[in-house]
Amino acid sequence: MIRLSLGAATLLATIMPGSATASDISTHVLDLARGVGGADIPATLERKDAQGAWRKVAAARTDANGRVRSFGDKIDTPPGVYRISFDMTAYAGSSPQPFFPEISVTFRATDAQGHYHVPVVVSPYGYSSYRGN
Repeated sequence: MIRLSLGAATLLATIMPGSATASDISTHVLDLARGVGGADIPATLERKDAQGAWRKVAAARTDANGRVRSFGDKIDTPPGVYRISFDMTAYAGSSPQPFFPEISVTFRATDAQGHYHVPVVVSPYGYSSYRGN
């Protein structure tokens, strides 16, 4: 086992990419019509690059409670503009052809050590989002 002094660990945290220098991004899909979390919904996290193009950062599926607690600890999420897209056609709680087949939420992350929780509340003919905690 390698042991680092506090100073060496701090230095490594500042020069190595990872969660210490990246925003933490999570989400939650709440099905308002059914009163449950939206389980097993594919969610894609993207970041807008300097040229304005969207670049995929990570993908996940909501758990049984409708949550994506983390898109992964090995992803790089510096401050910037992000988008989470949900494939609602894969959600068992929606109709075979949902009115909103895809829901995308765009937000700005400004704090490299910040936590950004971006929930989505869905119903058959509407949705909303907000910054959670």
